[in-house]
Amino acid sequence: MASRRHQRTALTVTAALLTLTAAVGCGAVDKAMDCVRTADAIATSVNSLQQAVSSASDDPTQASEALDRIDQDIKDLGDTTDDADLSKAVDGLRAGVTNVRDALDKGDTTPDLTPVTDAATEIGKVCTP
Repeated sequence: MASRRHQRTALTVTAALLTLTAAVGCGAVDKAMDCVRTADAIATSVNSLQQAVSSASDDPTQASEALDRIDQDIKDLGDTTDDADLSKAVDGLRAGVTNVRDALDKGDTTPDLTPVTDAATEIGKVCTP
């Protein structure tokens, strides 16, 4: 399911970028492309996190590594935007990642990923012009 969502998001973003390129200047397109690339990276990292959590008993480090990638993506996205809606979505993602990391540290092998996936979806929406 997450893979289909990721594919739909990527297709939507690509179509929107083609429209955006014709409608706005290069600076705005570059900024939008940065947002889209980072949103795509976040979607990929969230998918990796979901897979890692489902097999956490086999290799608990995978979930930590996926969370680290999401943290880096959040930092990259925060460096490229000043949009209030995007900042709110990034804050939600950051809080979700912190909660999942805390749950895993406490031994929870099935942490609630809903806040992470919801925030990642919102970032995808905000980054789609």
